Amino acid sequence: MATYILLLEFLALACSVALASDHSPLQDFCVAEPNSPVLVNGLVCKDPKLVQADDFFFSGLHLPGNTSNPVGSKVTPFNVAQIPGLNTLGVSMARVDYAPWGVNPPHYHPRASQMLTVLEGTLEVGFVTSNPENRLITKVLQKGDVFVYPVNLIHFERNVGYGNAVAIAALSSQNPGAITITNAVFGPKPDISSDILVKAFQLDKKEINFIQSQF
Repeated sequence: MATYILLLEFLALACSVALASDHSPLQDFCVAEPNSPVLVNGLVCKDPKLVQADDFFFSGLHLPGNTSNPVGSKVTPFNVAQIPGLNTLGVSMARVDYAPWGVNPPHYHPRASQMLTVLEGTLEVGFVTSNPENRLITKVLQKGDVFVYPVNLIHFERNVGYGNAVAIAALSSQNPGAITITNAVFGPKPDISSDILVKAFQLDKKEINFIQSQF
């Protein structure tokens, strides 16, 4: 019996150690030091004694983005690259501007979920569920409305009004990343073989070559 009790105590101790984790940061902040030669999964911390207010500051959210491009939208990010103080905090933002009938093309964020808040205009938004269902979930948003995109799901926005539209995106990563589907499929360097894309999209090679030439 004593041996049995001792074994249970050992297992309980082992489990408590294995399940231990940090539930809060180990220091007040970890301001990114982008020039450090050390490579880590993230960014090295600057010496806290050298941290200044500007490490937590960025101005420009009020400035409209240039939407004079083929898709008619412009994303202005505010992540750890612009605000070093975001390092390890797991949040970032972006301003998205849309020309009339402009589109933020189908894309996804490999490291973040997203909340989109409409500041001006009317947006059609949506995301697609994963295989095999591939169900489109979509809604038209007005000023003041909020919509959520789950992490890793393809999503998009379209300005369905006749004036400009503006939205703010809040993301659950300091560096959420963005993979635009058309750019990734038709514009990588080197190109994906057109033979692969012909089968994938059920188009002929001339059509595939033309689409690739646009990227």
